[in-house]
Amino acid sequence: MARSVGTVTEIGWRRLALLWLTGMDLRLPLLAIPPVLPIIHQQLQLDEKGVAALSSLPVLLLGLAAVPGSVLIARIGARRALIAGLCVTGVASGLRGLGPSAPVLFTMTVLMGIGIAMTQTTLPALVRQWYPGAITRATGVWSNGLLSGELVGAAATLPLMALLGWSWPEVFVVWAAIVLGTAVLVAVGTPHVAAEAGYWRGSGVPNWRDVRTWQLGLLQAASSMIYFGTNTFVPDYLHEIGQPGLVAAALASLNGAQVPASLVVGLVPWEVLSRRVVMYVASASIVVALAAILSGQPLLIVVAGGMIGFAGAYILVVCFALPALLAEPADVARLSAGGFTVSYCVSFTVNLAAGAAWDATHISASAFLPVLLGAVLAAVLGPKLASRPPTEIRAPLVTPRLQ
Repeated sequence: MARSVGTVTEIGWRRLALLWLTGMDLRLPLLAIPPVLPIIHQQLQLDEKGVAALSSLPVLLLGLAAVPGSVLIARIGARRALIAGLCVTGVASGLRGLGPSAPVLFTMTVLMGIGIAMTQTTLPALVRQWYPGAITRATGVWSNGLLSGELVGAAATLPLMALLGWSWPEVFVVWAAIVLGTAVLVAVGTPHVAAEAGYWRGSGVPNWRDVRTWQLGLLQAASSMIYFGTNTFVPDYLHEIGQPGLVAAALASLNGAQVPASLVVGLVPWEVLSRRVVMYVASASIVVALAAILSGQPLLIVVAGGMIGFAGAYILVVCFALPALLAEPADVARLSAGGFTVSYCVSFTVNLAAGAAWDATHISASAFLPVLLGAVLAAVLGPKLASRPPTEIRAPLVTPRLQ
């Protein structure tokens, strides 16, 4: 059984801080979109399919660009791939509001998605390299950053936009500057040391015949459908039912409740996290919360957002930890990339279909079918995959010096 929780000395605070910042950058520019979607919707005259595509395009790119990101890691190493991914993310994110125009917005959103995919694929590999004796704790740290980025992006975008004269393009530039600042800190604070060369990086191409790749991908897809499906359609749904004033509170509840989930994964023993009953409870709570949202009751909607946020984040962070726990060092990036590819392609397709269903039926509740499907998939696949015993964590050929 792998030892997955280490001491502070074993982990090293400087790299932990950089992991946290990088995790935040994975979602900060992405989650700046939902709060301003109604405004973009009106200014650029998008229909519901366009709204769904704008929110889901980065999700699709997280899948399509994950394998090239893994191959890049095999060629230049995880740290250099991380810096490259952050730079692409920051530049493209800042240029999304140029014009503003729909073609520029969609083009830069595609490039931003590629950068996020490159960045995200590096993190499980870096966790396995830097912290082989503290995998779930280190995963909990960068996942906490990711979820905090979702919270900040969802909750602070509208107040920041008010300070900037209600200019959504300027908000995108501010968040992009934070991403580029992290790239500089990683480049300065983690020099490319020879220790990383002690790892065989493999080919970077996922093993599509490995059943774990598909199981992990579908389980991650469940989490993505739950989270992105709720974030994408709750704002317009609340406008549809005449409660636009609940948008900020509902999104803040949804994203804020996710942060404790990352702490749970980092501090609770894996033997507890991987129990079947835990995954069953998480899935059931999502179904109950979905019913509460559709009730139209203001208090229930806000509380239900928090329930979905916590349960969905628990499933997601478990998925993030699994590649480093189940795969050999050289296979972590390729297993992660394969899982991301399956996950985000499925999530994009399902959420786009949900937007089309809303347009075709004019029934707002139909947009939340991906959330229900995600809960079912988590209940079926989660216990099967998470209950597998982690592979033994072997010491690297050269132990990296923690900074």
